[in-house]
Amino acid sequence: MSTSLPSDLFAFLALLAVALVVLLLLRHFLPLRFTPAYILLPIFLALVVPISIIFLLPIDLASSLRAEDEATRGVWLPETAVLIAWRITYWLTFALTWIILPLLGEYIDSGYRTPRDRFTYSVRSNGRYQLIVLACGIGGLAYVFLQNGFQGTSVKALIMALAYFWGLIFAIYLMGHGLIAVPRRLYRNANIGLRLRRIQSHAPSVHERRMKAISELEELESQLTQLRQRKAGVSRDHQEWIEEIADGSDLPEARLLPVNPQPPRATIPVVITDRYLAGLARRLNRARHKRLRFIDTWDNLIQDAVDTQAILDSSASKQLDFGPATPALPPFERLGILTPYTRHLLHYHIFPKCRVLLAAVLSLASLCIIWSELVKYIAPQLSIIRFTVVSHRRVHFAGQMMASLWMSYMCTAALASFGDIKVWGNRALVKRNTYRESATWYAGQVAKLTVPLAYNFLTFLPPDVHRETTFYKFLGQLINLTPLGKGFEVFLPIFILVPVCATLFNLYGRIKGIFRIDFVEYDDEGNSSSGTANWRDGRDLIRQELTGNVQPGLGSRPPRPPSQPY
Repeated sequence: MSTSLPSDLFAFLALLAVALVVLLLLRHFLPLRFTPAYILLPIFLALVVPISIIFLLPIDLASSLRAEDEATRGVWLPETAVLIAWRITYWLTFALTWIILPLLGEYIDSGYRTPRDRFTYSVRSNGRYQLIVLACGIGGLAYVFLQNGFQGTSVKALIMALAYFWGLIFAIYLMGHGLIAVPRRLYRNANIGLRLRRIQSHAPSVHERRMKAISELEELESQLTQLRQRKAGVSRDHQEWIEEIADGSDLPEARLLPVNPQPPRATIPVVITDRYLAGLARRLNRARHKRLRFIDTWDNLIQDAVDTQAILDSSASKQLDFGPATPALPPFERLGILTPYTRHLLHYHIFPKCRVLLAAVLSLASLCIIWSELVKYIAPQLSIIRFTVVSHRRVHFAGQMMASLWMSYMCTAALASFGDIKVWGNRALVKRNTYRESATWYAGQVAKLTVPLAYNFLTFLPPDVHRETTFYKFLGQLINLTPLGKGFEVFLPIFILVPVCATLFNLYGRIKGIFRIDFVEYDDEGNSSSGTANWRDGRDLIRQELTGNVQPGLGSRPPRPPSQPY
């Protein structure tokens, strides 16, 4: 009888590796020293637990084989251990996605002073959404009872099915967009001249948003200044609260000071209330982080433009120098092992070819995923992914590795779309300065999308394989409990054609031209709607930033050395 000790060790090391990667990711986007543990722990779990599914599902596939196949199972665990792992993973992810992180996000963003008021605000804000979900759940529960009678598993099946289909709708849409956008972005960035043109085209809109964010914050800070100078109608507690808002002790120190402050447009009420101060604190927190966000975006755009121009100019001299080493450079650049000539070869010749090659590989992978989505129920024998994972109706170690790679790419394509689809409000990830509410929201989206994508991938495999897995017995049987659930599972993946066609044929740009509504950050050609004049304006803005011809306090980057003209 074989032992699962090597597989246990592999699973432990894989989980440890995921935890280390997530910890480095959190360190990149959040100041760990100044972030409270009650925020870090839920975000950490919301990333580690769903990402571990990338390893757990292939282990489940190998563990579901029969006893006589133990020698060729690959990495496997006992059936009881796999079931416990799925229960912990699913229900912890469910609690984080639908209860803990939404409450925590509103708690952070409430603006109130005391924990009790913050929690009350969070419950009220989430209560409206939860009531809508409850109303839908009652209707669904009545349908399940009519189909299967009053059984104990009906409520559990309804909760799991609704959560799955709600997450699958967003997962399919985001993944469909990413399957086209990610390879296309890699291919376009291989052309250095066109990449510089796209950066310049994007500069005017980023500059406008940065100026608007600075103006909004100045207006709110002017309103706060008037409030601090006011004595009548303000109690002692409110005066202390106003001073706490002004100090902003829980935020990173802003790099910029207000320039030419304008009088506030909003009228300060005669009587200051808790609700008014909480709303002002909430707007100030959002405005401060919005300014930091667009300053960081602008700085990155300037740096990308400078580096891309330097790479383009190195074609004549065959020498490339990015200047003094900074923390923003890659590790191999900071080590100083590259000469100007080898750096030119790397950035001008090798990296563009690698981008083209990677774009071709990912395009082929995207085509396989889209094809498998369309034929998995109509003609499952034509699914391409099944041939890379299953061998003679068994999943071995090589198949497990391929399954992990497929799921990794599907999740990456879905998550990469968050930077393109512009429906998330002011939320964004900023290096070391991410707003805490945004961090909880992004962690919740990762947790919400991973489980539906994992089960969707499982359906790519032959029925006699995936129906033997513990994951199917735990989740799949409850999804297929009613005819409506079976119908959604069959026809919903075809929805992937909508984002694929919209991204491939630039339907977003056509909708923007007709209805003046932005859906994505870039249009099909990577240029803004203003055409040639827009990239020329962007080039001028970048040149002004580098030469120091900007308003005082509006830029943080020193002028570019004259030895490397832009």
